[in-house]
Amino acid sequence: MSKAARRYGEQDQEHYDRPRRRTRPRTKDRPSYDDAVDGTVLRVDRGRLRVRLDDRAGSPAPVTAMKARPLGRKAVVVGDRVRLVGDTSGDEGSLARIVEIRERSTTLRRTADDEDPIERIVVANADQLVVVASLADPEPRARLIDRAVVAAYVAGMEPLLCLTKADLASPDALVDTYRALGVPWVVARRDRDPAEVRERLAGRVSVLVGPSGVGKSTLVNALVPGADRETGGVNTVTGRGRHTSTQVLMLPLPPEASGDAEGAAGWIVDTPGIRSFGLAHVGPDDLLAAFTDLDEAASDCPRGCDHAAETPECALDTAVAEGRVEAERVDSFRRLLAARPRAAGD
Repeated sequence: MSKAARRYGEQDQEHYDRPRRRTRPRTKDRPSYDDAVDGTVLRVDRGRLRVRLDDRAGSPAPVTAMKARPLGRKAVVVGDRVRLVGDTSGDEGSLARIVEIRERSTTLRRTADDEDPIERIVVANADQLVVVASLADPEPRARLIDRAVVAAYVAGMEPLLCLTKADLASPDALVDTYRALGVPWVVARRDRDPAEVRERLAGRVSVLVGPSGVGKSTLVNALVPGADRETGGVNTVTGRGRHTSTQVLMLPLPPEASGDAEGAAGWIVDTPGIRSFGLAHVGPDDLLAAFTDLDEAASDCPRGCDHAAETPECALDTAVAEGRVEAERVDSFRRLLAARPRAAGD
């Protein structure tokens, strides 16, 4: 018996692969995986994935799995809905195999920086991007917030601005910056229960992003008792937070968050603190498509128009002059547009 035959069982696709060159396949019949079970990826850790099975919604113990070889280099990320075979008992030492990744409804992407052409998928199948920013200690970074909002629109997700440390500064000025874009916002204080934040997250899959030190892990611990996410302070020299979380982790909100003890309370995805949000994969038209009113007005733009304020004959300026769109909304859109890198073809 070959090594491949000893390593894989009959339920595995690899059992039917050619073990080496110049040999014939053992059989042409491929497994159908009719007995595969559905699940959602909660964490990815060095080739091992933690998956919550859909038919065990009440089970606190996820299943450990690995990616099947036929999936090749296709990445499995947190939030992916997958199908598994093998040992799905969840017992200690058990290992299942992911054989299929379901089609993604949304994909949040970023690049390492604006010069990096390689897109990295942060999370899949989320419907809300919560941009966490502190009003003080450290000061809010408007450009980073803009870039996260751009990523949300391009991914087809709804942005939510969560302003922490409101006990240290007023949120009014920062809120006014995003009012014309229609970005909703919520305020969290360290000395109060985050009830308003919890209400915004109920029944949804929300991704929390933000720089280190803004109180993201503290917020997660308040929303999900027992999460035990490590928290850290702010460097007094640089004014920036210290990295604490190192992995993307999907956590269930407690049932009372939805007001229905038997219903789905929602999920939050905690991400490591970021210092940049690369948007090398985003073009002007990608962002414009998220603004249906401006997209319609821009249909009269000349070919190659990048919709920037200094671009001549941009139809957005004509639409403002004719009163078809608000000037403040166009200005806000152009601010987001300026937050992304300008490629040679823009």
